[in-house]
Amino acid sequence: MKQDYTIRFITTDDAAAALAVYAPYVLNTAISFEYEVPPVDDFRNKIEKIIAQYPWLVCTCNDEIIGYAYGSTHRNRKGYQWSPEVTVYMKEDHHRKGIARLLYSALFDMLRMQGYYSVYAGVLSTNIKSVPFHKAMGFEEIGVFRNIGYKLGEWHSNLWLQYSLQDHLLEEPATPVSIDKLMDTDAFKELIAEANRGLLI
Repeated sequence: MKQDYTIRFITTDDAAAALAVYAPYVLNTAISFEYEVPPVDDFRNKIEKIIAQYPWLVCTCNDEIIGYAYGSTHRNRKGYQWSPEVTVYMKEDHHRKGIARLLYSALFDMLRMQGYYSVYAGVLSTNIKSVPFHKAMGFEEIGVFRNIGYKLGEWHSNLWLQYSLQDHLLEEPATPVSIDKLMDTDAFKELIAEANRGLLI
């Protein structure tokens, strides 16, 4: 069967399908420090809250969501507003196909257009797939939260990484624009189109 991949924006109607991507990481790994899979309604509320400000992209295969990436608030105080956190999750059988790279690349371009300057990612230090992936994307290691979480019978450390979206200028930056102000622009539509042109799998 031919695999038809598409990258698009998430909607709240995607909550159950996106949660199905995330659930195995909760149940079977320490990649997520959650112990229980959140209810669909809670995950839907999370989507709604995030997409009020940030982009959340999904990749589908034959209309089934098999991965996603999004930006979110890293710290709530006003001085942090130019520095979001980013996350990417993929279904296991769709790893190593370049999809996570395409999702991140499109996401970073969108965050840059919104007016963000740096992005941050917290990665399980023993995650042998995610750590080299982030470094290959251009992230720099900036610190370790040692033994910060306990799950599956042991303590775990998180590696923190930073990626610069644009130069940090001396003058005060403009407040980042919310995603809904840009989603219908030709520039944003072209970013989605470019990401989909990269899906030559």
